Amino acid sequence: MPEESRTITLVGWNGPWTPDDPDANFKADVALYSHVDPMATISRLAAAMGIPEGAAVHYVLAKWASAGSGGLLELGPSMVHRLWAPIETAEEVGTDAVRLEAYEQLRQMISWLRLPLVGDEAGSGY
Repeated sequence: MPEESRTITLVGWNGPWTPDDPDANFKADVALYSHVDPMATISRLAAAMGIPEGAAVHYVLAKWASAGSGGLLELGPSMVHRLWAPIETAEEVGTDAVRLEAYEQLRQMISWLRLPLVGDEAGSGY
């Protein structure tokens, strides 16, 4: 991979966003973490590993940004579609009852996926 460099200024961000913004939760999280200086951790990590700070930042960003793709590879596209289907139905119907049904379906599917990690502790009996 060719070595490329790019300069980015780290800035805190506190909004604004509207209450009906579909990305409000993410934006609130961005605002929350704006109060944390990530470079203190990056600097210690880079020094401990004997690598440039920029390489540590690149690693952290690349690993975090690609985590969704890694999860997709592990789950597989058909499972992602199966997990999305109850959400899509609940949003189309738009009632609390159907949303609760979607939650229950997702809980059962995720409990099944989680079972190898926790054994019988998953709480579903599946």
